[in-house]
Amino acid sequence: MQKIPQFTDEQIARAKMYAASTPPDDLDPRIQALVNDLIGRVADKWTMLIIEVLAEKGVMRFTRISERVDGISQKMLTQTLRHMERDGLITRTVHPVVPPKVEYELTQLGMSLGAAFCGVWVWAAENLRQVEKARNSFDEKSQHIA
Repeated sequence: MQKIPQFTDEQIARAKMYAASTPPDDLDPRIQALVNDLIGRVADKWTMLIIEVLAEKGVMRFTRISERVDGISQKMLTQTLRHMERDGLITRTVHPVVPPKVEYELTQLGMSLGAAFCGVWVWAAENLRQVEKARNSFDEKSQHIA
């Protein structure tokens, strides 16, 4: 079982507040576009797994990240890290040594995105039994139909 990143009580409270909020009717379309873009980015699962690893371990090299993110290819890790750097979620530091040493670190923006999605962990913890019950009920009905 993977360890949940250690978010602060304040970040968890903010995530709950965001989750309980209803967007205004006159929502800025740029915000909607950003949300759609970020959901697409984190829905690929790799971004959130990388955020989780960096939140837990701190500064890491490419190889160490790839060892911690089970199933990710080198190409996908490279692409995901580039997207995350472009979005300001991580910093990439190249140290001028031979061979080059490159390190990645979560930015405050990246940590705050992780905290925002921390609400999913909170929701899962609070609703685990209900989801399991619904799934079991569905599976039982499906067995009788087949």
